[in-house]
Amino acid sequence: MPTHMQCFIVIVIGASTSAVDISRDIASVAKEVHIADRSAPTSTCEQQPEYDNTWLHSMIDHAQGDGTVVFRDGSSIKADVIMHCTGYLYDFPFLGDDSTITVDDNCVDPLYKHVFPIEVAPDLSFIGLPWKVIPFPLFELQSKWVAGILSGWIKVPSKDEMMEDVKAIYSKQETRGWPKRYTHNFSGGYQFEYDDWLAEQCGHPPIEEWRKLMYAANAQNKDARPERYRDEWNDDDLVAQASEDFKKYL
Repeated sequence: MPTHMQCFIVIVIGASTSAVDISRDIASVAKEVHIADRSAPTSTCEQQPEYDNTWLHSMIDHAQGDGTVVFRDGSSIKADVIMHCTGYLYDFPFLGDDSTITVDDNCVDPLYKHVFPIEVAPDLSFIGLPWKVIPFPLFELQSKWVAGILSGWIKVPSKDEMMEDVKAIYSKQETRGWPKRYTHNFSGGYQFEYDDWLAEQCGHPPIEEWRKLMYAANAQNKDARPERYRDEWNDDDLVAQASEDFKKYL
């Protein structure tokens, strides 16, 4: 991390995994770090554990020309640097003016199971759109499913059936009160339901229970030990289950 930031007051917009990691790195050299989290209550202004120069705030209301950032609670900080850690936008310029799919508020639509554009399935597929997931097992299962469909031993449903599935996903999303941009957000345990469905389609066993429990335990450990969770944990029983399970591959 560049030492020239040691006198800087830094605003980090975003509070997901990468944003938190980046803010901690910056905190080791910057004068102050202020994290703006859109999911935090308006009144939030919390000093972060193990740091005397890092605070969590609600989302920014507006910024002024002199670099002053005003949060939703009315408090303000004059920033030297503002970093946007707000995720990625889906963009498919290689499709040109093709209207097979649309991207509206970061929702890629309409996609069957977040992979196949319904109008051209299975000729075009997208691997890796879901977020808030354990990425590589999910992407591997998606790839195996697509390969199985392209090789002909897994059948793709009719267009009407695929569209009904998409509508069901949107209905659940509306019930949760989620905005359109959360269409491919798999938080809340949905990723394992999705993984297990893909595994069943491919003739594979479901995700091991110890993996699911380890994922939850790691999330709790990360909250409790933000600086040490990679080196300290309380789920040795799950580690033992994993070690025993891995023996079948030796």
